[in-house]
Amino acid sequence: MNKNPWLYIPTLYLAEGFPYIIINTVSTVLYADLGFSNDKIAFWTGWLYLPWILKMFWSPLVDSRSTKRRWLLGAQGALAGLFLLLAGLTAVEAFRFSVQNGSLSFFSLSLFGFLAGAFASATLDIATDGYYLLALTPVEQSKFVGIRTIFYRLAMILGSGILVAAVGMLANPKPGVSLDWVKWPYNWALMFLFLTVLFAAAVIWHQYILPKPAEDKPASFTQGTAWGEAFKTYFTQKNILYILAFILPYRLGDAFLEKIVPLFLLKPQTEGALELSVQTYGLIKGTLGLGAVIVGNLAGGWLLGKYGFKKCIWPFAVILILPNFFYAYMSYMRPPVWIVTVLITLEHFGNGLALMAFSVFMMYISQGAYKTSHYAISTGIMALGMMAPSMAAGWLQMRLGYTAFFGLASLLSLVTLAIVPLSFKIKSIEETEAAFRTHKHSLEDAS
Repeated sequence: MNKNPWLYIPTLYLAEGFPYIIINTVSTVLYADLGFSNDKIAFWTGWLYLPWILKMFWSPLVDSRSTKRRWLLGAQGALAGLFLLLAGLTAVEAFRFSVQNGSLSFFSLSLFGFLAGAFASATLDIATDGYYLLALTPVEQSKFVGIRTIFYRLAMILGSGILVAAVGMLANPKPGVSLDWVKWPYNWALMFLFLTVLFAAAVIWHQYILPKPAEDKPASFTQGTAWGEAFKTYFTQKNILYILAFILPYRLGDAFLEKIVPLFLLKPQTEGALELSVQTYGLIKGTLGLGAVIVGNLAGGWLLGKYGFKKCIWPFAVILILPNFFYAYMSYMRPPVWIVTVLITLEHFGNGLALMAFSVFMMYISQGAYKTSHYAISTGIMALGMMAPSMAAGWLQMRLGYTAFFGLASLLSLVTLAIVPLSFKIKSIEETEAAFRTHKHSLEDAS
């Protein structure tokens, strides 16, 4: 029996987006709220990118063992269990805060919990995207590709915005700036408990609602053959050096910002930061920021479809690096909250545009029999390009201060503009774009 994809595509991609943002961004907010140092937070949470780098190595296992449906249900169940573990650890830490100022054991144990969650989340990415291709017809895939992107982005902004705002409203270490319904930091334990319930409900719903496509079965090839062929065809394709030189540094400026921006917005003014409350931080990201990302995604898809990759990549790359200069300005001028809100909203809109172009680029170079594995390899290389700068960012910021750090990040982000011309040398982009236009597919659908 065929089921309406509206019943499960939105919930599948909400479930895919939430763990990524919780593990990579909200973990930073949690550790900042508990008072850990910037260099410690940035370095150790930078390791949480590792599963997304390594997922290319076990994606053939997901293809060759069991079904995508079972893999994604198992990954969602594992995430429910891991969030329950993190809820327990955070509750214990909250108790310790009542008698002393936190503990290093919590940082280590929770970090391992986040790392295990990252492996489960990366596996969920592979299984969900594979299931999407098997459960939907090509016509349905074209129809819902924009829907899945919006719900994935929606989960990421809700997770780092509305959910964080709710945590801040429940309790705060500073009296009088929240509702104080629970004792801080038990509010963080409640967040993880909510995520546990959310993913348990997702497993139950998807177990009931997901269809069982006949094509959803273990692939006939062996894991070793698939792995070897996927890597061989990827790294021997034409213009591979240009491809790697484009993917690795494209998001360099973004990588320097990702771990430091939440710390800059939340840490005390005595440290050179803006000292926003957790709820203000969450509300900015979860209201105007949410709308800006969605509008940016839709506008990016429309512009790419109308004008093509080559005409769009230059302005999109410029827009991608602008937030580095925004934060350099904010760290120097300490503007009022309304200006901070406007600049963060513009940052989200620009990211929606620029990352749409990057997604299309990775899709264009991921063709042939192993296109799913090729896309996983590209995202792994991208994650590697994000991981190293983000780990170094905390150490640099602690030694330079926020203003000098954001100034340096602004200069380094100009590398993105330097590598844009390399994308014009990659023939597969022109060929694939021409093929899409010939078959009357839009780039908005392709993304």
